Amino acid sequence: MPTIGTPLSPHATKVMLLGAGELGKEVLIALQRLGVETIAVDRYEHAPGQQVAHHARTITMSDPAQLKALIEKEKPDLVVPEIEAIATAMLEQLEAAGSVRVIPTARAARLTMDREGIRRLAAETLDLPTSPYVFCDSAQELQAAIDTKIGYPCVVKPVMSSSGKGQSKISGLSDVQAAWDHAMAGGRVAGGRVIVEGFIDFDYEITQLTVRALGADGQVETHFCEPIGHVQVAGDYVESWQPHAMPAAALQKSRDIAKAVTDNLGAGFDGKPSGLGVFGVELFVKGDAVWFSEVSPRPHDTGMVTMATQWQSQFELHARAILGLPVNTALKSPGASAVIYGGVDAQGIVFDGVAEALRVPGTDLRLFGKPESFVKRRMGVALAFADDVELARVNAKLAAALVRPRAA
Repeated sequence: MPTIGTPLSPHATKVMLLGAGELGKEVLIALQRLGVETIAVDRYEHAPGQQVAHHARTITMSDPAQLKALIEKEKPDLVVPEIEAIATAMLEQLEAAGSVRVIPTARAARLTMDREGIRRLAAETLDLPTSPYVFCDSAQELQAAIDTKIGYPCVVKPVMSSSGKGQSKISGLSDVQAAWDHAMAGGRVAGGRVIVEGFIDFDYEITQLTVRALGADGQVETHFCEPIGHVQVAGDYVESWQPHAMPAAALQKSRDIAKAVTDNLGAGFDGKPSGLGVFGVELFVKGDAVWFSEVSPRPHDTGMVTMATQWQSQFELHARAILGLPVNTALKSPGASAVIYGGVDAQGIVFDGVAEALRVPGTDLRLFGKPESFVKRRMGVALAFADDVELARVNAKLAAALVRPRAA
């Protein structure tokens, strides 16, 4: 049975998060409520999660030497990647040597850090339905792929990016070079590679939060949250709601796809099922047809709505699952979330309108505490619960609009 030691003692249970943004912050809070000693690592100081963790460390996580040195110094029981830009090959080495346990597995972190690995796994290994796609290394290859295989309209994304950075839709020949340039500017590596995808005429897209946790018999069990609907602009989430109504057949297909992907990603380096925690599986839906889009082996930004809708939020589910504890994915109430953008480029901004926002019925706020704001940087989120999803969406968007960030 799992045991948890007292923080800051020789018997402490220590968890290191690699990435300490708004999602990591909530995971850290959930872990601390369970008596875990936490180490928040990020590329810049005073990241949101570093403000609440027992220990804050700042390194370049994509540097294998820095990452190895920190893990060997801190000796955490678990290493939990919360972002993609990490030296995953080093995590695989340390995991294979028995030096550390990576959540869900180091292999999952490697495969999902770029779109090529996960797309090839889904489409070519697991034979799951996806949009048609081609990987390209130049604007000329991109144009050739569109002309011969994909057609217009289509979507271009860097293989290594996050939160929709570098993504664009191409409607015709005149858009191709601009899309390539935008992808190069938005990717995490110079001289990058892109994926061009055929456009699917879907009715809506959902996030199927999928939880791998230990059952009473010690075996891995798969649990599903109610589907989350969301709106994205240029690949970046701006609002989400739960539950999203969908046909029973489509829901079952969504969960079958999610289980296939997470079963594979949950397999450890020795091939045995081991990987625990929350996975955010993104899917396109049209009628009863479902296509796999992407997966994150960690809590998902659209899943912030679960702080208003579930008895255990995705962050609590992740903390419990990775510690080997029981989970409960039951819905508490319909609800919604809406993003609060920075609106300004400034350090140390202030927020007006907080009281007005919290007077909207059934609402709550999370202001992330990021030390620097950008016009389109996510600085907070409004949450709302209500008797039905539509009212919750209205109230969440109203509360978000009432919060007014400004330079101090």
